[in-house]
Amino acid sequence: MTSSTFKDHFSSGSAGYAAYRPGYPLELIDELTSISPGTGRALDCGCGTGQLSVLLAERFDEVIATDASAAQIAAAEPREGVVYRTAPAESSGLRDASVDLITVAQAAHWLDLDAFYAEARRIARPQAAIALITYGVLHLDGELDRHLQQFYYQTIAPYWPPERRHVETGYRDLPFPFTASEVPPQVIEMRWTLPQLIGYLNTWSAVKAAERALGSNPVDTVAQQLAEEWGDPQARRLVTWPLTIRAGRIRE
Repeated sequence: MTSSTFKDHFSSGSAGYAAYRPGYPLELIDELTSISPGTGRALDCGCGTGQLSVLLAERFDEVIATDASAAQIAAAEPREGVVYRTAPAESSGLRDASVDLITVAQAAHWLDLDAFYAEARRIARPQAAIALITYGVLHLDGELDRHLQQFYYQTIAPYWPPERRHVETGYRDLPFPFTASEVPPQVIEMRWTLPQLIGYLNTWSAVKAAERALGSNPVDTVAQQLAEEWGDPQARRLVTWPLTIRAGRIRE
């Protein structure tokens, strides 16, 4: 996708994105490494503030992490072995046949997939792997989860961009013209305080859209509901997200 068509839902909240978005399990990195033909270079497209990029650097000699948002790149977590660049996924700037693994985490639904897949084929080494990664709707352990589900499926449902439906279906409906590699579903687990959970909710694009439309932040209401039952706001509770991966070989 060119800069003229880039749908930027996140630059305005880059600091919150860096602070509150959940990390990925190392088991995911091990699975991605196992399907990659080598560990020389990985490309993490739509990297945001680097949640996946820094973990890939645990296994790969070099990670190129790109995002079309300069604000996201500016807020990204520094890590030895990770090179951040402002660039669209559809135009990486890398040379032909130079990448062992290409990942897109929680961003494939924003891409021009035809152009992105053409770029992936150009830069892929023989047997290189590609993985579209997405995590779905969060769940809070215990009875408090009902407040989150109501907030997601009722309060802010009208304000999600239409592309959000692909996240809810685990990317099953996205075109994926590659030979599939089986990567089992996983779970992201975090133990968060109430302020951390509220900070995460405030990174949602639907929350920002609802606030513009309503003139007030809809998170305030669910925050009050949670606070009444949470107890000590610094107490940590288990928060989980279902994690799905569509992976495959780019060129046999």
